[in-house]
Amino acid sequence: MDAAEFRRRGKEMVDYVADYLENIEQRPVYPDLEPGYLRSLIPTEAPLEPESYEEIMHDVERVIMPGVTHWHSPNFFAYFPAASSYPAMVADMLCGAIGCIGFSWAASPACTELETVMLDWLGKMLHLPESFIAGTQGHGGGVIQGTASEATLMALLAARCKTVRRVLATDSKKSESEILSKLVAYTSDQAHSSVERAALIGAVMMRKVPTDEHYAVREEMLRKMLEEDKAAGLIPFYFCATLGTTPSCAFDHIMELGPLCNKENMWMHIDAAYAGSAFICPEFRPLLDGIEYADSFNFNPHKFLLVNFDCSAMWVKKRADIIGAFKMEPLYLKHENQESAGLVTDYRHWQIPLGRRFRSLKLWFVFRMYGLKGLQAHIRKQVALAKEFESLVRADKRFEICAEVVLGLVCFRLKGSNELNQNLLKKITKSRELHLVPCQLSGRFVLRFAICARSTESRHIQQAWRHITQLAFELLQEQPH
Repeated sequence: MDAAEFRRRGKEMVDYVADYLENIEQRPVYPDLEPGYLRSLIPTEAPLEPESYEEIMHDVERVIMPGVTHWHSPNFFAYFPAASSYPAMVADMLCGAIGCIGFSWAASPACTELETVMLDWLGKMLHLPESFIAGTQGHGGGVIQGTASEATLMALLAARCKTVRRVLATDSKKSESEILSKLVAYTSDQAHSSVERAALIGAVMMRKVPTDEHYAVREEMLRKMLEEDKAAGLIPFYFCATLGTTPSCAFDHIMELGPLCNKENMWMHIDAAYAGSAFICPEFRPLLDGIEYADSFNFNPHKFLLVNFDCSAMWVKKRADIIGAFKMEPLYLKHENQESAGLVTDYRHWQIPLGRRFRSLKLWFVFRMYGLKGLQAHIRKQVALAKEFESLVRADKRFEICAEVVLGLVCFRLKGSNELNQNLLKKITKSRELHLVPCQLSGRFVLRFAICARSTESRHIQQAWRHITQLAFELLQEQPH
């Protein structure tokens, strides 16, 4: 493919993508296939001779599309949103074309500097404390990670390193392995599984803190566990608070928890993977009150802020804490500008991989083409659609709401047994008209209805509810009386 053909095929691909997204709701949202479907549809080995572009695109429809779960369909209500917008897609094209591996300032100055400024822009949209803003002389700053899982792990590993060094400084007789064996991390029993996984990778103990009737962690619950563990000779070092849990979008009480963590010299990381985008709206910003106590904070613009995956924004109050834990300086990566005073230069010290893509282009394009007001309007629209669905559920006495609806997630169920609701979800999935996933709240099997696609409108909410209630009616008719 030369430049001339690339121009032609590139334009064709843009048309294909636009057609796909404009007509996506005509496709079944969830595939009707068995595992292993694809292998029989393509050869067992790569072709010896080149094949035509037309053949490949034909096979996209024949092989790929039947096996796609259409996350951007207005009938997709599972998990949480996977953000998407045309400005972000265009920026991704440019990112792929530039193709730099931006591990250091010298590797591509614009890649590093735009990221620093975009994380400052985003931090100011959220009204983060000044300590999290890099600016030109700040001690904190932001970085784009691939996922919230990576941000949680980076925070935990940085906290581990900082605690080990602190304990060694006060008691040099202790060995590093002895200290590591006594470290304890904490998180909510509603936290995402990636938090527990971070502890497994970091080889530290993690305890889950029980939540209240609203599925949130309170200060007294955590304090009790800390006292027990310290009495047993353990060293509490890290707490991961969640703002907008995956099961029910619950919010830990960081105004209570933050002072406790600071008093106990524990690193507090705040995971707001889904909910964080909403904090750009003044009416939702109070949910972030207490951020000033945190050592690190993360959310995913690629969930709710119209920036295509992957783009997970993480801020640290003191970047020396994270750089100090991971800094490696082989000669082949050194450059003369890496010690520029007050500036972020080499993001390789802030992340697990060495290389990184020019992901800040997506933020730059989206922020400029939507503006803060446009992004706020998108958030408010999705929250309003969730409230509309909640009102439909509440109006039907056969159903119940199972958690407070704060943003774009509604947790609901048929009144009755877990088995009844499991069967309802099976019917919904089998119909292939909607896609939902469940959660468990207080031992109950609950259906999650998340507003996900940028193109979802009120008519899709109404259609979804009619479909759910029709399947529920059929299911209840089948039940023995």
